[in-house]
Amino acid sequence: MTRRTRQVGTLVLTAAAIAYLVWKVNLGTTLDVLADTSLAWFALAVVIMVATVPVLALRWGWLLASHAIHERVPWLTRTYFVAYTAGQVLPTSLGGDAVRVVETTRRHPGRATVVTGTVLLERGLGGAATLALGAIGFLLSIGQYDVTAYLWLEGVFVFGTLVLGFVFFARSARPLLRRTQPLLGRLRLERPIRHLYEGIHHYRGHPGLLGKVLGVTFAVQAVRILAIWAAAKAVGVDLDPRIYYVFGPLLFLVMLVPFTLNGLAVREAFFVSFLGSVGVGADQAFAAGFLYFLVTLLLAFPGAVIMLRDGLRSGRVRTEVGHG
Repeated sequence: MTRRTRQVGTLVLTAAAIAYLVWKVNLGTTLDVLADTSLAWFALAVVIMVATVPVLALRWGWLLASHAIHERVPWLTRTYFVAYTAGQVLPTSLGGDAVRVVETTRRHPGRATVVTGTVLLERGLGGAATLALGAIGFLLSIGQYDVTAYLWLEGVFVFGTLVLGFVFFARSARPLLRRTQPLLGRLRLERPIRHLYEGIHHYRGHPGLLGKVLGVTFAVQAVRILAIWAAAKAVGVDLDPRIYYVFGPLLFLVMLVPFTLNGLAVREAFFVSFLGSVGVGADQAFAAGFLYFLVTLLLAFPGAVIMLRDGLRSGRVRTEVGHG
């Protein structure tokens, strides 16, 4: 994907989301809703998101350790927070993943493809856990809410997850992949993609590890969905938590669309669209989406402090070297 294509895609998708919000939302009413925000519910949403980061770091550490890359949980947690900060200015959360790869490769030169493989596998298992949660959410909501219109969206992600799982883990996929080698060779992509494939395929021989990582991922996603519920409760959206186990997984997947800058407008438009389908007013739904955006900003705050501290420390070292 070229840079120009990505920029055009970002502008088009963001403009469409903004136009939808302008059509649906009354700014004055939304401000009134936000003025009555419950700080206790909002604080709960922030605590849930921040408290789960070390668990995600531990999960990543398990995957790295299987490749003899050993890092302590505090450093992995630090890297996660820095990635969240980068994700505020890079396209989607995948931009933050790239930062994690760069940070780790600096400490382990020559292991970029292995590190990239662990991060992508994390994303793949995260997607699988998210889809499982979404399926459970749909079952729980039967007879309570009419959300069948969103089944097609989850179906697309289910199909994509199955295809990727087949490509990276099935031995029968190898003959098909070999057919792509001449094209990838002409594009000078054959070697890095082969290393990446081998890095992920490596885990085929570690089913116990994959099961453990998937289980932890499922648990973290289940808890993080409650942060969305808490953010909505903060602005008076009084829905049963079960509906968020339909909404949350879809929101997590939508936020991976590679044409958005930190989900700007797209996140809020999805809040308005989905919550509107279960009877929540557009202004209240938009306020809930905005609060959830603030939650993600506060999640990025520790990373910003770390980057500022490291920048000041590097500047001080350069100054001392210059004076020396």
